[in-house]
Amino acid sequence: MSKKLEYDKLHNLCDLGGMKSQDGTVIKDKCFLRAGHLSELSESDREKLHSLVGMVIDFRSDKEREEKPDEVIDDICYKHIPIVDSLTAGVTREKDADKKVFATLAEKPAEAKAYMCQMYRGFAEEYAVGQYAKFISELFDRHDKAVLWHCTAGKDRAGVASVIVEEMLGIPRDVIIEDYMATNKYLETDIVFLTKFVKQQIGSESSMADEALRYLFGAEEEYIQAYYEAVEEKFGDFRTFIKDGLGINDEELEMFKGMYTE
Repeated sequence: MSKKLEYDKLHNLCDLGGMKSQDGTVIKDKCFLRAGHLSELSESDREKLHSLVGMVIDFRSDKEREEKPDEVIDDICYKHIPIVDSLTAGVTREKDADKKVFATLAEKPAEAKAYMCQMYRGFAEEYAVGQYAKFISELFDRHDKAVLWHCTAGKDRAGVASVIVEEMLGIPRDVIIEDYMATNKYLETDIVFLTKFVKQQIGSESSMADEALRYLFGAEEEYIQAYYEAVEEKFGDFRTFIKDGLGINDEELEMFKGMYTE
């Protein structure tokens, strides 16, 4: 499992270091961090990120970044690699997109879950695969400090990025899924707050809304399985996805493992 780091304002900041691969190696500490947006940081958060992080990769859309820009910290390099190229309600967290999905799905749990599964399948489509390939290429450069990647909550686009990195480093599939699901624990307070807030906004007291909104705000194993299924439908298996989708050959993959495991 990745390790949750305790920060004042970052509730889903995790270090992938320590996760054990199938061949017994482990991911090095303080190399890869996954997080939510960096638009609201305490002074302590800023100081800790300054000492730990050398590069931030932002997976959000232009509109999301306009609404909640990352706080810029001196000496950190910022890269923008949007994973989706359009408003994607429930994944890109622009206000207009969220209003649309809440109006449509806020009291329809089954439809909400199916919607999110379809969104995860979209992460295996051509545009998203190309953007994830750009992300992985950044990791082949040597970095003196950690690389931190994030979306808005650190769950969907950043979660899939972590899945890709963990697959490349040989982490067992069941461990990857368990780590993805841990997001629900880290974001529990945020999920409860957002669920209550949206129910107030739409004037609902329905338990169906509670269930539907948790599907939209939380992590479900079906989501990450939907992503894996889409990858395997398009590429056959994940290794072929790494080779043909991300453009990483066997020699480069071994180099990557050598850089980031011990």
